[in-house]
Amino acid sequence: MYYTQDLSYIFIYGLLIAAFIISLVAQVRVQTTFSKYSGVASASGLTGAQVAAKLLGSQNVTDVMIGPIAGNLTDHYNPSKKTLALSQNVYDKASLAASAVAAHECGHAMQHASGYGPLKLRTAIVPVASISSKISWLFVIIGLFYNTTTGSVFLNIGIALFSAAVAFQLITLPVEFNASRRGLKLLESNGILTNAEVKGASKVLRAAALTYVASASVAVLQLLRLIVISQGRRR
Repeated sequence: MYYTQDLSYIFIYGLLIAAFIISLVAQVRVQTTFSKYSGVASASGLTGAQVAAKLLGSQNVTDVMIGPIAGNLTDHYNPSKKTLALSQNVYDKASLAASAVAAHECGHAMQHASGYGPLKLRTAIVPVASISSKISWLFVIIGLFYNTTTGSVFLNIGIALFSAAVAFQLITLPVEFNASRRGLKLLESNGILTNAEVKGASKVLRAAALTYVASASVAVLQLLRLIVISQGRRR
């Protein structure tokens, strides 16, 4: 029984290390890919802000405010405020990377306008996931510190809270993939990018998508590790 438990620990930790490595690789890849295509000017000459305005207008989405935000790759769409924030390397730059990122964020705005289910679900659980991710490890640490029944209770509460954060990570995947698909289709259908340029833009978004996959993988494996520890204590 203990031999099987040891193998479970080795297997989970091995996968966790692999997931962390993939996460680091994904971060490097998205930075290098974005940097590469930031240096490739788009034939349309439209900045990221202009691309966003044109795409939203093509879908009759007129109630979203587009504005700049500080930082690198800090672009996002806020459903509650209906604001589309673009980083400086996107907002006022006319590159393939800027067009790709702007189109992706427009994809989120269009999801919101059409009542896309996974986005509504993700938005609804944001407050719970945010709180859970912050306090779950406090319960886990207390639970691991005390090898008693009370410690096990704290550990299980921590696992339950962390599960909410993991659920958020998993729900994020279809939301992000769908936003990229919507954005790329609109870039091509509106004639903003050529077929060849769309291929470059898709590489930028695929690199970004890998970071979400890696983060979700790490979160899931962390959860499995905690569950294995909890089950080991029961034995």
